[in-house]
Amino acid sequence: MTASDKKTSPDFFDETPLDPVSVATGRPASRSVVSKAAVPKRKAGFYFTEALLDRFTRKFHQLKLDGVPIENKSDLAEMALHFALDDLDRKDASRLLERFLNR
Repeated sequence: MTASDKKTSPDFFDETPLDPVSVATGRPASRSVVSKAAVPKRKAGFYFTEALLDRFTRKFHQLKLDGVPIENKSDLAEMALHFALDDLDRKDASRLLERFLNR
């Protein structure tokens, strides 16, 4: 058996795919990928300015390079929406509500 026979092909149906940023930087993945199939999700469409989308994308990639265990942009957007909605639940103490009222 030669050394090339010992190499295995990647399993494209593997439940724990490689993280491209971890592979490119040589850093180990910060945590294993856990299947989120138990949480039903739906696709949503919203319109944002190009500047905001560019900032969002840059922040996502910077977090990945910094080793933050965030899997995809949807996770970042979902967390940001939870944060914003929690702030709005604070009623008069809400920073977001203050911004809407002071436009």
